[in-house]
Amino acid sequence: MGLLTFSINVTLDGCVDHQEGIADDETHAFFTRLMDEGGAMLWGRVTYEMMESYWPALARGDAEAPPAMRAWAVKLEAKPKYVVSSTRTDFPWTNSHHIAGDLRTGVQKLKDATPDGVLLGSGKLAAELDRLDLIDEYKLLVHPRIAGHGPTLYESGLPGTRRLELISARALRNGALAVHYRRALSQKQP
Repeated sequence: MGLLTFSINVTLDGCVDHQEGIADDETHAFFTRLMDEGGAMLWGRVTYEMMESYWPALARGDAEAPPAMRAWAVKLEAKPKYVVSSTRTDFPWTNSHHIAGDLRTGVQKLKDATPDGVLLGSGKLAAELDRLDLIDEYKLLVHPRIAGHGPTLYESGLPGTRRLELISARALRNGALAVHYRRALSQKQP
């Protein structure tokens, strides 16, 4: 069984708006490495649609982009992508799959079938999966910015505090911190 790892850009005040992070080669390399290490991507519908509106065109060469971004787009094109949605059932982007029905069952089956792990990149979906005790690790890129707006990480709340164990922390040249936490074993429910 693979681990479910939640990874996202977040500002110091918890904002997860994708436009608030620092988009440079170093942050891009961080997420490329995470994608390379994982066996599949997992998103909610909104994140999927945001990604679908941009990256496939880059992978095909239909839009201008630096070589590193195009290379990432090609890798993303090949990576299995799973989408949780109750309102959309058609996902035409290459290697996209729909997770329907019971969320706990669908995501647990995905974890069980993906030994290299699943990379989760949707804030709202992360809150739902955390409520179900399905997230194993958190690899956040904390940006040295205060956005002053939302959406924010876990803004819909959790039923209780999650205790985490720090695995690593590394400062990037741009001032962002790459932090890796794992759920404390005493926090995981059977």
